Amino acid sequence: MIDKLNIVKQRFDEVSDLIIQPDIMADQQRYIKLNKEYKDLKLIVEKREIYIDLQNNITEAEEIIADGSDAEMVEMAKMQLEEAKVQLPDLEDEIRFMLIPKSPEDVKNAVVELRAGTGGDEASIFAGDLYRMYTKYCESKGWSVNVVDFNEGTSGGYKEIIFEVNGEDVYGTLKFEAGVHRVQRVPQTETQGRVHTSAATVMVLPEAEEFDVQLDMSEVRIERTTSTGPGGQSVNTTYSAIKLHHEPTGMIVKCQDEKSSHKNLEKALKVLRSRLYELELAKKEAADSEKRKSMVSSGDRSAKIRTYNYPQGRVTDHRIGLTLYDLPNIMNGDIQKILDELMLVENTEKLKASEDVM
Repeated sequence: MIDKLNIVKQRFDEVSDLIIQPDIMADQQRYIKLNKEYKDLKLIVEKREIYIDLQNNITEAEEIIADGSDAEMVEMAKMQLEEAKVQLPDLEDEIRFMLIPKSPEDVKNAVVELRAGTGGDEASIFAGDLYRMYTKYCESKGWSVNVVDFNEGTSGGYKEIIFEVNGEDVYGTLKFEAGVHRVQRVPQTETQGRVHTSAATVMVLPEAEEFDVQLDMSEVRIERTTSTGPGGQSVNTTYSAIKLHHEPTGMIVKCQDEKSSHKNLEKALKVLRSRLYELELAKKEAADSEKRKSMVSSGDRSAKIRTYNYPQGRVTDHRIGLTLYDLPNIMNGDIQKILDELMLVENTEKLKASEDVM
């Protein structure tokens, strides 16, 4: 392990030197990337220092015990040795997880698409509840949320809503939310008091930069229309809404959130690039048998991943069999404990896969 940690320290020293170079600082894209790497490596280097101190404490204690000339020092050394040996396995496990290579997509921003599924008006209301849950969670993480497009439900919520999330390690965190979410509760429209099951689908796409996807604009038909729905004076009077038709795939992306046609086009192109990028990513993952076996991969969009049961106040994540009786707080954005468990399972699988290769 110390050999791996020394390689990390060597790279940390290199990056530390690079980020203060004027030519690197002038290249904003490269500087941001290196600065992110610096922060990630710094966490491991700090654990390396703790690990080395612990190993030194063990060596020192063993030497004092072996010498045996001072009974009081030997007693203290035995206590130090016992304490260090208790701490060491947990620290080694923590470092092993930190050394697992991250997917390059994990550091990206994300585009999230929520769609009401089975359940009519209740499904739209539930999609609205999920949107609120995610915005509250993003707020707690200091991430920004920008709506790209939405289609409101007739009784509230959304038939569909698309939004961007910008921040640190957004896709690597939110990717676990992709799949079908079910809700079991008495709908507002139900007069008999019966519990219904409705669903909404969540798609999480890594935001694609221009250099990630070469988009041929000759294959994209741009349609400009007037905005619909609530808004200011420009609604229904200016052709600011954008609809993109990607001819090769048949994909359609709409954006009407901004008053400016140019800004709407920019947002719509970002979503289109992200969808195309995710298509390529899905092909890559399908070819990777280990990833396909993963219990928590973002693979199958039709997979039922979580149930929110209101009568019992519980939330169950079916991928890992986790049940929490904390539904009000979870619906208010407190989903970190679920994500932590999913990340732990994924990291354990990655660790096992890397050990099998070795």
